[in-house]
Amino acid sequence: MRGYTVYSNNMDEITVDVRSLSKQYGNFKAVDDISFKVKKGEIFGLLGPNGAGKTTTIKLLTTLSAPTSGEAFVAGYSILNKQKEVKRNIGWVSAEIILDDDLNAWENLGLQAALQGITKWEESADALLKYFQLSEFKYKNVGKFSTGMRKKLEIAMALLNSPQVIFMDEPTIGLDVSTRKMLWDLILLIKNEYKVTVFLTTHYMEEADQLCDRIAIISHGKIIALGSPTELKEKAGGYAVSIEVKDGFDVSSLKNFHVLENNQNKILIEINSKDNMLDVLKAINLEKLNSINLITPGLDSVFLKLTGSTIKESEDAIDYRKFYSMVRRNSQ
Repeated sequence: MRGYTVYSNNMDEITVDVRSLSKQYGNFKAVDDISFKVKKGEIFGLLGPNGAGKTTTIKLLTTLSAPTSGEAFVAGYSILNKQKEVKRNIGWVSAEIILDDDLNAWENLGLQAALQGITKWEESADALLKYFQLSEFKYKNVGKFSTGMRKKLEIAMALLNSPQVIFMDEPTIGLDVSTRKMLWDLILLIKNEYKVTVFLTTHYMEEADQLCDRIAIISHGKIIALGSPTELKEKAGGYAVSIEVKDGFDVSSLKNFHVLENNQNKILIEINSKDNMLDVLKAINLEKLNSINLITPGLDSVFLKLTGSTIKESEDAIDYRKFYSMVRRNSQ
């Protein structure tokens, strides 16, 4: 691989390779000896409450902050001694919109190109504006854009340098439901269309579940779980079966199960795994059954099992997202 500092045998399949990475401020460890790999072309989610270490991790991986110890490779380049190469191969979308409202869309793209040292950017910029259906607003001041249009332009700017990895740090905070769904669709589109790896941080369970191929859960600076959403939910357990029955149903047929709720003709039963649903069917009189549904655990169940609290309860007031504007200033 031309120009790459190779760290493992299959770096062409790994775009982010984190090895025992730590960041300490005095006695406080914001990131505590974390290790993981992000595969080429996947959407990888870093899920955790505010203050858990998500943004600090992105600061390290985008070379905005130096680690206290450890190493990482992004797009094959070391964050310790190949910072410029890292920056040339990444894109960035933040929670806060960092567009210049006094400039139009074309001028914002031109500014991004200048900051990143991109020459002959015009053809790519035109193609991106067309792809995101912004061509007719090319010369319109960004200050007059809707939130959705602004997010589209930010993603276009992040793709201008044809990055291998796009970092998205809490990109949907403060967005309404429809704009958030639009952004989810865009993230899936750019993954498939541009074959780019997406590194997404979020504290929204549904967002991680809907978008991510794999998720690392971070709490107090440590990675406490890693896997696909399905794998993580399988480990958490917490399956349940909801049955709706007819009058005269014999509840005693469920004596070998843990009945969580018995409300008239609706019964909720806890089971250990989805395979136990068959055991429920074998135990009851099917002629008295109206419907049966499997209730699968969510990522909130995973977080609760691992930490003993919900993700909202774990949130604190600390917010390290002050550095967003630094990305563009330091991208050359």
